[in-house]
Amino acid sequence: MAGHSHWAGIKHKKGRQDKVRSRLFSKLSREITVAAKLGDKDPDMNPRLRSAIQAAKQSNMPKENIKRAINKSETNSGENYENLRYEGYGVFNTALIIETLTDNKNRTASTIRTILQKNGGRLGENGSTSHLFYNCGIIRVDNKNLNNDDALELAINSGAKECESFNNFHEILCERKDFYKVKNSIEKTISNLMYSGIEWRAHNLLKLSSEQKAKVVVMLEVLDEIDDIQNIFINCEF
Repeated sequence: MAGHSHWAGIKHKKGRQDKVRSRLFSKLSREITVAAKLGDKDPDMNPRLRSAIQAAKQSNMPKENIKRAINKSETNSGENYENLRYEGYGVFNTALIIETLTDNKNRTASTIRTILQKNGGRLGENGSTSHLFYNCGIIRVDNKNLNNDDALELAINSGAKECESFNNFHEILCERKDFYKVKNSIEKTISNLMYSGIEWRAHNLLKLSSEQKAKVVVMLEVLDEIDDIQNIFINCEF
């Protein structure tokens, strides 16, 4: 799909299985806990929490795990997580944006720096790669629910920027600042979204050989094993 830069989506597209299911659930749980801690425990009153729960359900995370993650926000664990973004370059000069949720930014930065250096890359300053991407809201709707014309009309009426239809779904893009407003509007018509989230999309994707792509995947998989890392975006075509 055009401009696809999200490693989680690339893994899904390539049919890759998460080697350690518990690691995925751990990351999802952390986001749910932080979202609940920073806002209302009711997902209807907390857009970030509602999105986190939807992401967990889309990954088949058990309901009891979701409930446990919400309840954990009420305990005085002393954990204070913050969202931090790291930018840098990986193997073959691929540009990366790495979103983290960490309670120790020095540990996280050091770990990311080491992985990138071992793969011939480097950790950069904020702004070193973000200009190669655009930040936007992504909402996917199953095409069984809407035909192409209806999907386009729904996107326009909800305030989205564009809508593109693929074989199995419609992808609606909006400005980051309008994401929750657009999402809420669409959910009045389609309650069971296939996916929704805020992503960094590359303006242009690098074309690499099969051998080069394999080395990029190795680097991404190592990064993905770090619990602090929530999302990885790359300007490489897969």
